This record gives sequence, C-alpha cells and structure tokens, in this order.
Amino acid sequence: EMSEMSERSKQNVAHGLAWSYYVGYLKIVLPQLKKAMEEFSKANPNVPTCRETWKLHILVPLSCDVYDDLEKADSNIQYLTDLMETTLTRAGTKKRVYKHSLYMIRDEDKLWSCAVEYATPLQSLYAMSQDECAAFSREDRLEQAKLFYRTLEEILKGSRECAGTYRLIVYQESGEAETHFLSRELLCHLRQQRWEEYALQEESPSHSPPTALSSTELNLQLSHSDLPQPLRSDGF
Repeated sequence: EMSEMSERSKQNVAHGLAWSYYVGYLKIVLPQLKKAMEEFSKANPNVPTCRETWKLHILVPLSCDVYDDLEKADSNIQYLTDLMETTLTRAGTKKRVYKHSLYMIRDEDKLWSCAVEYATPLQSLYAMSQDECAAFSREDRLEQAKLFYRTLEEILKGSRECAGTYRLIVYQESGEAETHFLSRELLCHLRQQRWEEYALQEESPSHSPPTALSSTELNLQLSHSDLPQPLRSDGF
C-alpha cells in the first residue's frame, strides 16, 4: 500500500535518479579523471591546461534543457578531444566504455580547457514532463530538478572517492536568448577555481573571490527536510 501511494504521488523520482547517477556512473569515472587529464597534458604539452580545473564540470540546468551538442549551444565552446577511456564489464555488457570529452572555452583572447558534460538524468526528468503517461507537470520537473541537485551535492560531499574531482554547475536560464550564456557560466567557475587555488597557495584571505554561481547563491526553494518531498501534478 505504501509503495502504491509513493508511486501515485511521484515521490523519490529525483532522489533515485541522483543515487543511480552516482553509483552507476560518477563513482566509477571520477576517481580516474585526474589520471586521464594528466596523461592528456603530458601527451599534449602545447594545449593550455590548469591542474586546478582538472575536474569533471557537471552542468545542472534547472530547466532540464540539455543540449546533445555543446558546440551548437554556444560557439565559444569547442570540442577538443576525448580523454582516456575507462572500460569495465557491467551488468552483462562486456567492455562497457566510459569516457569524457575535453572542450576549449574561449575567454576573449584566452583559452581554457576543461572536461564538461550535462547531468544526464535531467533528460529523464524532461522526458517525463513531455509524456502524458507520467502525469509530470513543468512545476513537478522544476522541483525535482532542484531536489536532484541538492541530493547529488550531498552524496558527492560524502564521497571520499570523488573528492576534488568534480564541479557542479547549477543554473537557472533567464529565458532570454543569450548567445554565450553557457560559456560565461563555465568561465565563471573556471576562474573561481584558479582564484581558490591561488589564494590557498598565497594564504591571503583578505581578498574576496570572484562571483560565481553556487548552491548558496541560488534560491532553490527546497524543504529543510533531507527527505524527498511528494509531488503534485494538479498544477499547484
């Protein structure tokens, strides 16, 4: 009876997606990322790289609007290459391949390189909101996107294997057509990572870091409870 009630009220959608994303993907690939970045840097000494940004930059748009091709989303983002693959046999699939793509981000006359991709479970949330069978409204989608981000953030904070290997970039699009919105978001985080490392090395706490989107600066409007909240599909 409790299971049926949970299913009818769409509870635990984002909570389950966040855990599945972590256990089935991030926990596998993130511990290998720095090694892959280091090997790439050694093999390509002419490509500008920065150790402070040797992380997987995970895009979390609260609209769940995910582009398959980042270059089409923003012309200041250019695909460079794929990093070293991780190959495992999982769930009956022989030699399943996991890999990340490296991109160059244009910052006026400077180039930044970083591994970046969307949080793929957001595609499921978006697809549910488009499928009548799911009875999943746009309001449901937004609330679940917020809960997905909060849950994933808490999971990763408690993961020793993934410490220092990721950067969650959550954002709410303005609704206006902005040609280089995505690259600006990325550059903001890349610069902040450089500043954080520089400040740590110089031990100069008197300066303030550059402004960048973070979980504390976003009004996610979530319940203070850590438990997943029930959804309503009646438009309220």
